[in-house]
Amino acid sequence: MHRFLVIIEKADGNYSAYSPDLPGCVATGKSRPAAERAMHKAIQMHLHGLKEYGLPIPQSQTTAEVMAVG
Repeated sequence: MHRFLVIIEKADGNYSAYSPDLPGCVATGKSRPAAERAMHKAIQMHLHGLKEYGLPIPQSQTTAEVMAVG
């Protein structure tokens, strides 16, 4: 099983998602849950494509931290 950090951002009228460790792998949805589901499927397809072309699956290098400032 592979684990990747996914960033989800609220946009104008929808949500967008991407993974810094998988360049070009992005998804959108009308709600946060929809964007999460779409991103999950996008990652599955992205990894399948890498395997099909004999390319390595990148190791997750990105981490995140929420910091309280103030």
